[in-house]
Amino acid sequence: METVTLSVKGMSCMGCVKSVKRVLEPIAGVEAVDVSLEEARATIRYEPGKANPEQFKSAIRDAGYEVP
Repeated sequence: METVTLSVKGMSCMGCVKSVKRVLEPIAGVEAVDVSLEEARATIRYEPGKANPEQFKSAIRDAGYEVP
């Protein structure tokens, strides 16, 4: 397992946190997702052969948030 932490811009409430978690958790290979509104970040633990950070960034962007 590997862990990556991504900055997420545009979250303003707990609904945003839930939205980000909702788009990341179903990705194959993702084991755990922790999203922090206060720190504006998402930490994802995943299996490298099944998922990668580019997939996570794309999913977050598709949900309407920015990932620098």
